[in-house]
Amino acid sequence: MAELTVEAEVGGVVVRIECEAGASLGEGDTLIVVESMKMEMPVSSPGGGRVLQILVAVGDTVAEGQAVVVIEAA
Repeated sequence: MAELTVEAEVGGVVVRIECEAGASLGEGDTLIVVESMKMEMPVSSPGGGRVLQILVAVGDTVAEGQAVVVIEAA
């Protein structure tokens, strides 16, 4: 199985984490939500698999392109 690093598409503040390590997920499932310019932007899974590691916490500021979650692709 391949590990994939999911990156934030926009910079902002992490307002919610919608997954947990070890959880199974499908393509398009929301992993985290980032607030940018008063809009909530979901960061979604690019494919099915399992969450290996969450690299951010609620309240963290993230930059565009920053790694936020590592998944094991199915």
